[in-house]
Amino acid sequence: MSVSKETWQADGREIEAIVAGRHSNAFAFLGLHEVGEAQVLRAFVPHAETLHAFTLDGEALGHLIPRHPAGFFEAKVEIKDRQPIRYHAKNAGGEWDVFDPYTFGPVLGPMDDYYIGEGSHLRLFDKLGAHEMEFEGIHGTHFAVWAPNALRVSVVGSFNEWDGRRHPMRNRMGIWEVFIPVLGTGTIYKYEIVGPNGQVLPLKADPYARQAELRPRNASVVPDPTPFTWTDQKYMEERAKKDWRRTPMSIYEVHLGSWRRRADGGFMSYDQLAEQLVPYAADMGYTHLEFMPVSEHPFDPSWGYQPTGLFAPTARFGDPAGFARLVNAAHEAGLGVILDWVPAHFPTDDFGLANFDGTALYEHADPRQGFHPDWNTAIYNFGRKEVSSFLTNNAMYWLEVFHIDGLRVDAVASMLYLDYSRQPGEWVPNKHGGNQNLEAVAFLQRVNSEVYRNFPGAFMIAEESTSWPGVSSPVYAGGLGFGFKWNMGFMNDTLRYMSRETIHRRYHHNDMTFGMVYAFSENFVLPLSHDEVVHGKGALLTKMPGDDWQKFANLRAYLGYMWGHPGKKLLFMGQEFAQREEWSEARSLDWWLLDAPAHEGMRRLVADLNAAYRSLPALHERDCEPEGFEWVIGNDHANSVLAWLRKAPGADPVLVITNFTPVPRSGYKVPMPLAGQWVERLNTDAGWYAGGNTGNQGVIEAYEVEGKHWPAEAELFLPPLATLFLKFEPSKGGATDTTRSNPGILGGL
Repeated sequence: MSVSKETWQADGREIEAIVAGRHSNAFAFLGLHEVGEAQVLRAFVPHAETLHAFTLDGEALGHLIPRHPAGFFEAKVEIKDRQPIRYHAKNAGGEWDVFDPYTFGPVLGPMDDYYIGEGSHLRLFDKLGAHEMEFEGIHGTHFAVWAPNALRVSVVGSFNEWDGRRHPMRNRMGIWEVFIPVLGTGTIYKYEIVGPNGQVLPLKADPYARQAELRPRNASVVPDPTPFTWTDQKYMEERAKKDWRRTPMSIYEVHLGSWRRRADGGFMSYDQLAEQLVPYAADMGYTHLEFMPVSEHPFDPSWGYQPTGLFAPTARFGDPAGFARLVNAAHEAGLGVILDWVPAHFPTDDFGLANFDGTALYEHADPRQGFHPDWNTAIYNFGRKEVSSFLTNNAMYWLEVFHIDGLRVDAVASMLYLDYSRQPGEWVPNKHGGNQNLEAVAFLQRVNSEVYRNFPGAFMIAEESTSWPGVSSPVYAGGLGFGFKWNMGFMNDTLRYMSRETIHRRYHHNDMTFGMVYAFSENFVLPLSHDEVVHGKGALLTKMPGDDWQKFANLRAYLGYMWGHPGKKLLFMGQEFAQREEWSEARSLDWWLLDAPAHEGMRRLVADLNAAYRSLPALHERDCEPEGFEWVIGNDHANSVLAWLRKAPGADPVLVITNFTPVPRSGYKVPMPLAGQWVERLNTDAGWYAGGNTGNQGVIEAYEVEGKHWPAEAELFLPPLATLFLKFEPSKGGATDTTRSNPGILGGL
């Protein structure tokens, strides 16, 4: 029985809804549909006056009847096999072809629906966002975005005149998707979202965008799908075997925009950084580069800590492939790459995640939980499975797609405490009435577990400033599951001590010894980071007391103390050559200072500290375990002298001794664990470092003694404001005994 024209034709109200952009389910209306026994083709092609339809292989299906002057057409057709449809459109100004997005099937499948709904999908970065692909015989781009409360979501860009009526998406359980033929690499796009109240929201950037426009523009960009060719297989294989707790880790923290600028003052590209930063850091002996956030962000003075594009390497320095080349170059030079990662909060820019689908989607609706008073940012709703999955996928994305070696998680304390920076009445207790953010804890445990499970040799570092227990303990033991934690207490105590006039240090000796009380409660990184050289704090050099000579000597002694102290090392760029000016993201470091001997001497010292730290197992193999440390002199307040032993099984022990006064000390007696020769492996007062060039002529002899706590003793010359590393030299053919008088001290390690 034939179907009457009136029956198969679309209802005028639905046509008006399409033309007005109010239709909530365009896929149920546009494209090819069966109406009764008829096959009906409907299309909305603005500016078209006539429209003819063709199959993929060129078979003519006839012309479509115009039903609305804005460009709505429909017709009965006969098609044996469902397939994409091509239209040939004409108007007075010309003619063009267009493929119908609504004649393609969904790209996402039922397993995606299931795992997305469960919140356990670990490949979301391959499914959501924009992905150029071949689909059903046509080249184009698939777009997908989570917006469960939206009435309509459309992809807009210059390709459709930013017209949200043109490419509304298919709603699959809150995930909206559409495959748009022909579009590809470099296409600029955003999402137009109609919120639950019918209001059209400000255009939104793609939360999963892998590439973004250079600020001040903020649209997303369809990335080049060409797989990157990595040549770092050897590095990655070796990384997978490493236990970083027992491996040297010396980190150079870098802000890519201000490490060095081009001659014209512009930013260096990722490739230029690969050519200059990588060999510099490798030559300095660092093991890792740590980049302040590279995720796309609109505001330069935020340093990247207010990101709007978590999956997109910032366009300031080039495209994603350029960033991959930078990481690859680092790995080829033996350097790991750590990224600062910001899952704690996000900025409230209109084009970002805030109020994404017209509701508090990524953030808490209650400002007592969802607004950060310190930074005027929104706080993620960690208890929402989709948000936890979004952030977990982001962490895994950087490690998988860009071979990143570790993530340093910013502002962990603000995540852990519901009352962080809040007064009574300004926060909501957890279900037990406490101030712990149980959802954030669960998220951190999840992301850490997934990283360690999926990426052998990768690690997670927490910037956590409180005494929360078990930050770097495994999740199965009740910890947060990080590999390491920044030791903020070490940084605060020691810098406070170093800033004091040397004559007063004797009264604050405990500032330098207190850290050992808790040094092994976590796996610590000792950070002298960017936070210590901004906002009026001055550079490390200017924190030191005394005249210029003493400032340099103090800083050299301090860095020697730090490199000899248990824990991994981190130093912010510029401090390795004693930058004088406080750091600013708006200008390059003062590289010209290296023309001055004192600054070049500091650079040489840091390189030699790294070399000693990496080459002497006693200095790194037990960085995180108490068996690797023993006080030798901890209570010489009067002279401000500290000495301790670093040791590891089967390794020659190293004695570290520091004189924190400008007074040279001759004949200073030091207990020693072994009699024999001890080589002055490093002396921060050496002339090579622009020091006073005083010391012990390179070798110290330790003599056996009777009736004392230690079996041997040596008389040392302690240079003023200096640190010495003394390594035991075993006699030829003799085994090294690192246990001194207690043979069981290293037993079982």
